Amino acid sequence: MSKKHIVATVILAVFASGSALAQAFQAGDLLVRARAVNLDSANNDSTGLDLSVNNKTLPEVDFSYFFSPNLAAELVLTVPQKHTLSAGATEIGSLRHLPPTLTVQYHFNAGGFKPYVGAGLNYTRFSSVNLPEGVDIKRNSVGLALQVGVDIPVAKDLYVNIDVKKVQIGTKVSVAGAEIGKFKVDPVLVGVGLGWRF
Repeated sequence: MSKKHIVATVILAVFASGSALAQAFQAGDLLVRARAVNLDSANNDSTGLDLSVNNKTLPEVDFSYFFSPNLAAELVLTVPQKHTLSAGATEIGSLRHLPPTLTVQYHFNAGGFKPYVGAGLNYTRFSSVNLPEGVDIKRNSVGLALQVGVDIPVAKDLYVNIDVKKVQIGTKVSVAGAEIGKFKVDPVLVGVGLGWRF
């Protein structure tokens, strides 16, 4: 049997087991997920400095509480993440950001698969800002967050999760106290992980 046939058989087996294990979410359920998330920054800069931060993979934990079988709220948490800030190809400093995100989700039941869409707000706090003398950024950012994802049951109360978010994160940049423009990170976050229902 070829590798392609083996992979296809495994995928079909997972999907079939997911359908057999599928149970509707209920009001009061708590779904706790742990994900590995790839952060891919848009790096939109209006300062003229060609600013950018590095992309990275980071750990994430989130909690979804179900108000009904279809409606839930998700709180996304992680630890402060360190990024290198560059102007063009030159590294000019570093910073940390802590970006908790709260979304309201609508969950569908698609024959075992449990896709969802969500929208909400992100709050980001920049800290440990290390920039050239006279250069500074605004420390707080509030923006919209949009998401799509799916939970695939693989065992009783255990799910494989795939999640994609687009988050607005940005800051104002100043030199010698004068604002020179805005720097928008606005990342796409692609996460894969496991979820446990309680």
